[in-house]
Amino acid sequence: MRFIKFHGYGNDYLVFESAELADAGGLGEFGDFARRVCDRHFGAGADGVALLSPDESAEADFALRIFNADGSEAAMSGNGSRCAVSYLYFQRLWPREELRLKTAAGVKLYRLRERIGEGRYRFEAEIGQPRFDSASVPFRADEPLDFVRDYPLALPSGETVSITALQMCNPNCCVFVEDFESVDWRTLGALIEPHERFPERTNVAFVRVRDPRTIEVRMWERGVGETLSSGTGACASAVAASLKGLTERRVRVEMAGGNLEVFWRDDGEALLTGEAEVVYRGEWMRDERREREVS
Repeated sequence: MRFIKFHGYGNDYLVFESAELADAGGLGEFGDFARRVCDRHFGAGADGVALLSPDESAEADFALRIFNADGSEAAMSGNGSRCAVSYLYFQRLWPREELRLKTAAGVKLYRLRERIGEGRYRFEAEIGQPRFDSASVPFRADEPLDFVRDYPLALPSGETVSITALQMCNPNCCVFVEDFESVDWRTLGALIEPHERFPERTNVAFVRVRDPRTIEVRMWERGVGETLSSGTGACASAVAASLKGLTERRVRVEMAGGNLEVFWRDDGEALLTGEAEVVYRGEWMRDERREREVS
């Protein structure tokens, strides 16, 4: 089965076409396959898998499913979807500058803004409108909340952390910090991601506001762990910072892997602008070898 690996600011995805799976006779439970192929020691290695297929409805051009490195399925990934759209242009499967992509979080609109050499693309994408009430996040508060803002979250370690949570294609939790050196954010991320108040687990973004137009973010991603970048995490962080009155609605989000641009429009739509770049082509052979060994 052939695939191409792309990355968006170090957040890397293996992009497959569903037709490849059909030609290979299918893979049964795809989440289990995603877990194996994403393994960085025994597989190809990635933060996730993007699975593309033509969309049969009139509302979108292609359909996308996103799987995390642990095999769980995500409704959406800002960087993963940008990698998938880049695949379509790189393979010359789509000629126009706008593309509608159906995801489990709804149809997203992508606009090609720049071709930067062969295999590197810059897109502006309409990611969706954030939702803030506790039921939509989802977040198990003691009573329903219109906003999960500055909520004191008690951790199993005995610490209490102030969080702002929202639904931005996926559950997202933002922790605002003064700096990243004095906070053990990796340990906190690992504790918050599976917290019982988040029934579907959550992405965890640690946010430092530099000025009204710039924030820095470190990401602990649901189903992956530490990642160099996250598109939905960047959007959630920007929206949360604006919601708290700390920034303007258009900000640069500086992550370990690079900088993204987020514009939370007045109509509520979050626009994410960033790049994706091809890394290599590959052919997955491990399952074929296993079948020969068993037979």
